[in-house]
Amino acid sequence: MPVAKTSDGSVTVRGQKIDYQAVAGTLVIHPKGWDDSDPNSNPDGKDDKNPTAEASMFYVAYFEKGARPENRPITFVYNGGPGSATVWLHMGAFGPRRIVTADDAHTAAAPYQLVNNDDSLLDASDLVFIDAPGTGFGRIEGRDKEKAFYGTDPDADAFTSFIAQFLGRYGRYNSPKYLFGESYGTTRSAIVVHDLQQDKGIDVNGVMLLSQILDYDNSIDGPQNNPSVDQPYMLALPSFAATAYYHHKLATQPADLRKFLDEVEHFATTDYAQALQAGTSLDDAERDRIAGRLHDYTGLPVDYIKKANLRVNGGEFEQTLLGPDEMNTGRLDSRFSGPAMDPLAQRPDYDPMGAALSSAYVSAFNDYARKVLHYADGGPTGDGWMDYKLSANNIREWSFTHQPPSTPYPFRGAPNVLPDLAAAMKYNPKLKVQLNQGYFDLGTPYFEGVYEMRHLPIPKALAANVEIRQYQSGHMVYAHEDSLRQLHDNSADFIRRTENQSAAPAPAAHPTPTH
Repeated sequence: MPVAKTSDGSVTVRGQKIDYQAVAGTLVIHPKGWDDSDPNSNPDGKDDKNPTAEASMFYVAYFEKGARPENRPITFVYNGGPGSATVWLHMGAFGPRRIVTADDAHTAAAPYQLVNNDDSLLDASDLVFIDAPGTGFGRIEGRDKEKAFYGTDPDADAFTSFIAQFLGRYGRYNSPKYLFGESYGTTRSAIVVHDLQQDKGIDVNGVMLLSQILDYDNSIDGPQNNPSVDQPYMLALPSFAATAYYHHKLATQPADLRKFLDEVEHFATTDYAQALQAGTSLDDAERDRIAGRLHDYTGLPVDYIKKANLRVNGGEFEQTLLGPDEMNTGRLDSRFSGPAMDPLAQRPDYDPMGAALSSAYVSAFNDYARKVLHYADGGPTGDGWMDYKLSANNIREWSFTHQPPSTPYPFRGAPNVLPDLAAAMKYNPKLKVQLNQGYFDLGTPYFEGVYEMRHLPIPKALAANVEIRQYQSGHMVYAHEDSLRQLHDNSADFIRRTENQSAAPAPAAHPTPTH
């Protein structure tokens, strides 16, 4: 059954004190097709029982005291994974308390510092941080529980059901509503915003995406396994260039990063794209010329680039850029670096960014949950202990099968949820979308997100509903303090412009990045 613990607190954001009520708890979610009218009957009318699998999904909600629900936006916030808890956005970005970490280096071990978050989004919206099924203090149980919740469509259905149930339980159906998803959470958001509209009859004011991946065929993590599809190499090149710029590995250091990236983007979509598409028909002179340009933009040795057939994937770049120093760059934030476990390996064994930050986040949230939220100080049922699960560690069990809108059957393989977001925008032409992305993200390269937004299957007029904001940071944009401040300002401004659609000014006519 649902469990909740309530506490009070306050946060000061840009000089404004906000008193809030915090609720830490769980909601019970059933798989798609569960019939709540008769627990012993399936929707098909057969006598066999409903699915026994269920998820107890953990959340922490913050409500501004004294605010009327219809006048107060509510934003549902989640990380990705898949199978990740939302400790990162909660403690690093928008919660009322923020963990202090080193900017681009390994944060020293405990004691850690938890401070008032001057960039909490509570100045613009109530917040609900949701942990994915099987993570945080949430658990899954019952027959075939992994199949019921560990997959692209089952996960999205669980979040859709959670949001609808939450709105009902807390009387927030008439509040302006927003989704904020990071990484795989952007994949989830594209499906959830569509399903909230189509299955639950709930329109959303806006969707905020951080470090987007909507079409997994664009991923730079393993494009070598999908020969003849060269797009990932083209879309990752600007992030490779940004990383080389940051680590001063370019023969000539550009004076202006953004102007440099404009040049790299142009090369990626013209000469480089044409060379990749030529395949084995590319003549030697042109191959040498392209390899030289790639060296100029990435700092990688020309011979290495030629040996890679002009196609360097993410792991190879992370291993090679700082290879002479026996160092690897970070994947999710390439500003970070760490000693290579194996200097002779093709790709890194770990992500220096994750190693640099994880302990601080985990320690801070465990203390915060037990000492401030009092959720797990004795366990919600008083049994003395609960383990906070940072991840469900379910990637090997995860089904990426997805059924896009208006298709008769699901598709196996790498999911593409651009049709879901496009259908949601067509169904609700007032839906607004904001994409936030970091230049130094090698997990979901920023130009990949730009490309995807420019290729949403929507009428050109609806492209005005998409805006793009970019930062000199990585995947977790908020890990860089100046970028966190910008992220707050952009997100708060987006909410204020869209919570009352009739009064909102129109954004730019095309989804062109604003730097």
